[in-house]
Amino acid sequence: MSAAQARQSGNTTYLELSQESGSAHKFYEVTVEGTTVSVRYGRIGVDGQRQTSTFPTVEKARAAAAKKIAEKVRKGYAPAVQGQRAARPVTRRQVTSAPSTARATAPVLWRFRTGASAFGIHVDEDRCWIGNQDGDVYNLGHDGEVLAHYSLPDGVKCLVADDFWIYAGCDDGRVYDLSAKVPFAAYDIAADVDIFWLDIHAGVLNVSDRDGGLTVIDHEDELQWSRNSSGEHGWMVRADDRAVYHGHSSGVTAYAADGTRQLWHTATGGNVLFGWQEQDAVYAGTGRRVVQRLAKSTGLVEASYPCDAAVYSCATSPGGRYVFAGDSASSVYCFTADGTRLWKLGTGGGSALSMQYHDGRLYTVSTDGSLACIDASEAAITAAQSGTVPVAADIKLAAALPTYAPLTTAASVATVSVVPAAGSGVVVECFEQGGRVRVRVVSEGYEPGWNVQFPRAIRQPGARYVVDALHSAPGGFYRVRGEIRRLV
Repeated sequence: MSAAQARQSGNTTYLELSQESGSAHKFYEVTVEGTTVSVRYGRIGVDGQRQTSTFPTVEKARAAAAKKIAEKVRKGYAPAVQGQRAARPVTRRQVTSAPSTARATAPVLWRFRTGASAFGIHVDEDRCWIGNQDGDVYNLGHDGEVLAHYSLPDGVKCLVADDFWIYAGCDDGRVYDLSAKVPFAAYDIAADVDIFWLDIHAGVLNVSDRDGGLTVIDHEDELQWSRNSSGEHGWMVRADDRAVYHGHSSGVTAYAADGTRQLWHTATGGNVLFGWQEQDAVYAGTGRRVVQRLAKSTGLVEASYPCDAAVYSCATSPGGRYVFAGDSASSVYCFTADGTRLWKLGTGGGSALSMQYHDGRLYTVSTDGSLACIDASEAAITAAQSGTVPVAADIKLAAALPTYAPLTTAASVATVSVVPAAGSGVVVECFEQGGRVRVRVVSEGYEPGWNVQFPRAIRQPGARYVVDALHSAPGGFYRVRGEIRRLV
């Protein structure tokens, strides 16, 4: 690391850690104003996250600031001049999209255009979600009605769900919780991790990155373990109780859920560009025109599903009865479990970068930024193969649809002046433990030893908030549901 000259403007100390190897590129800034200590940190070139703490005296505030600075210096940070070192470029996935060679077009029921290429998709019983590279996330009903719009600070790489919590992994290195009315940063991935793909299981986040690294983080945003696989560009990570399955340029590698050992590695037919999982198998879509089904227990290739171009995405119907794929030539495919191709159809738009199957429909997000709903029923496909397709509804945004941006500071939270009446909310409290600000439940009826997954940007020691509801999660912690308000 090359240290630059110090910058101390008034009571502000600015530090940077930037290593020649590229493994770190981040800053840490501490400001003392009277009895208040403000900390700002993150990747070099972005505004970063903020935390504020208040102390009984000016002396104690200064001492706390000095301690924070000393801790960072011991870790290799050095004084620097803000702005002299450029932000590290974010990796944008380079994809091409050619016209489909299929003779017929898929029966698209409706299509919603977001204006920028989209990788993020999630479909459940109630909603369809799309996230694009402009940082826009939209929530739609199954009929295509747009219900909500979220504006995140950077491009969305993927959307994942854990029960009814929805998370968006973004190019700014954060993972945002979109489950409440106002989104917040639930996980702040290390500044040296360039997120490519995510999966979440029982509150544990699995992050696959540009360099072939795998990082596993718990609900408190604390590192559990990390490994480097033999390949790069990890566009696949899937997790269950038994293992984490990591797909990269050299194949698929399975690690024990606790990270203690590698279980198996299988070289695939080309670099892995997408991954899917069922109970007993993982599916790897590759750059060599094939989807491969691998047994979770051994890594053995059980079946192959050949396409006519590089596979950008894949999915299955429940139990793996049907296997779907989307290629770089704007086509979608359907196979039986044993590998027999049933059909190939054009998308009528761009190439499908992600997809999900739900209740007889195939949902895709594409290079042209569209979320498309395809009728995958046998009757609709048969009609499409003979040239008969429905007129796709072109979904538009409602003029009055509000846009929700993430919570960034405590000031952005509504304030209430009295403790709510019983049944109208749950009170939580910020407290310091082991040098970190954590959150616990104050209201009765909850496990007092469990912490709460809570926006890090608004945590202040001693501050109390009321939330609409808390739900317990596997692993022993609570998640917030609904609005967050600060008590005074």
